[in-house]
Amino acid sequence: MTLVERYRAFVRGLSVNPVGRAGVVLTTSSFLTFLFMELLRLLGVLTNAYIGLITYLLLPALFVVGLALIPLGWWLYRKARARADRELLAERFSPDAVAPRPGGSRLFVTVAVFTLVNLLFLTAASMRMLTFMDTPVFCGTACHKVMHPEWATYQVSPHARVRCVDCHVGEGAGALVSSKLNGARQMFLAMFNAYERPVPTPVRQLRPARETCEKCHWPDKFYGYRQQVRVHYGLDRESTPRYTTLNLKIDTGEAAGHAGIHWHVAEANAVRYASAEDERKEMLWVEVRRPDGTWRRFSRRGRPVTVAPEEWQRTLDCVDCHNRATHIYEEPDAAVDERMRRGLVDRSLPFVRREVLGALLPDYPDREAAMAGIAARLEGAYARLLPGMTAAQRQALERTIAAAQAVYNRNIHPLMDVRWGTYPSHLDHRHDGGCFRCHNAELVDATGAAVPHDCTLCHSFLAYGSAGPYQFLDTPADDDPEAAMHRYLRGEFLRQGE
Repeated sequence: MTLVERYRAFVRGLSVNPVGRAGVVLTTSSFLTFLFMELLRLLGVLTNAYIGLITYLLLPALFVVGLALIPLGWWLYRKARARADRELLAERFSPDAVAPRPGGSRLFVTVAVFTLVNLLFLTAASMRMLTFMDTPVFCGTACHKVMHPEWATYQVSPHARVRCVDCHVGEGAGALVSSKLNGARQMFLAMFNAYERPVPTPVRQLRPARETCEKCHWPDKFYGYRQQVRVHYGLDRESTPRYTTLNLKIDTGEAAGHAGIHWHVAEANAVRYASAEDERKEMLWVEVRRPDGTWRRFSRRGRPVTVAPEEWQRTLDCVDCHNRATHIYEEPDAAVDERMRRGLVDRSLPFVRREVLGALLPDYPDREAAMAGIAARLEGAYARLLPGMTAAQRQALERTIAAAQAVYNRNIHPLMDVRWGTYPSHLDHRHDGGCFRCHNAELVDATGAAVPHDCTLCHSFLAYGSAGPYQFLDTPADDDPEAAMHRYLRGEFLRQGE
């Protein structure tokens, strides 16, 4: 008897009744389908996350169900026949298959081989399932409606090549199990449409920054200055650009007199705070560790001292400022400025910044209405401003409309109630947020001294609102530019003339 004939005989022996046959069909079909779909995924033919869910979740589950039905069918068969197992096995598989032999009967060896194959298959499927569920495509597209805002921003973020799980899960078996349990909970919330809109920022569930961010970003390696040039465009006819050039002080303060932004997370320092309702927006108090190990507390001026619950208290780390390190939602004015800098919004069109902002700011009910509204607003504006529009101006307008619609699609998601300002960044100091949460005149210590909040703590201005990106603040005409730069780096800041 050939191997194929033996396999067929074995399958017929297992198919003792409809339950057993169903088990055999489920097990065999799910196994073969899994192999086929896995081959297509390895070849790059299938990349869709929903196909992955079927491959790595549904098919192994059907395989296990089929395996469970086979012994259930045999139990029902034996119960109906009321005969001994050995007689039934000899009847179904032939006396020769169950005859005792050295090392076990032929039927025992066959069952042992199939059991080993089943275990290997389930192990491989489980490992592939875990690997697939750790991919950004799965995280961003498996629950497409819920995670679409995060997926849209992730793909254009500075961390677009970093896996979601590297920041949201962390290392260790405990973190893995916790994330999978949380994922199962989220799956049921999505199934029953019971999730929050917008999705809350998971600040309390993130792993500590020293286990995630600092795997790549080592605070002790931040030192010196980093120059930035920022451009903002006016609302005038030419959308005139104005440049601000500044030196960001990024030092951790290892060198005396050179403390900068990353002083807060240097290993030698510690900053603790408590925020209202643990939202990390309104600080109840802030504490800084002194060199002698004692703590200096700053509390809200004129308010009674609040005893914050322990769960509201936190030691400051990377994500307290870099809270939108990956899922970065832009402010409308900054988004338009960036597209103008890149040439996607054409400055040859009159009042283009004003008109694009006017098209983006209305609260459209859905994405389709937004796309139509943005196009109609800009078409109507330039029908008035450029009644004799040339072919080149028409092309510039079409590019500008496409850029404005892309800004909307990245930042606004009506289905998840994500609007302008829903997810503010704490990296700067817009709207009294960011740095100003702690660095303000309202947080004072026991002597009445406030948390320092001078602009030069974090950066020094080399130019502010200048016509070009590399102009320094007012200096004597015969001043040596290199000497002026060294004065800035030493902290000898020049004041801009009126």
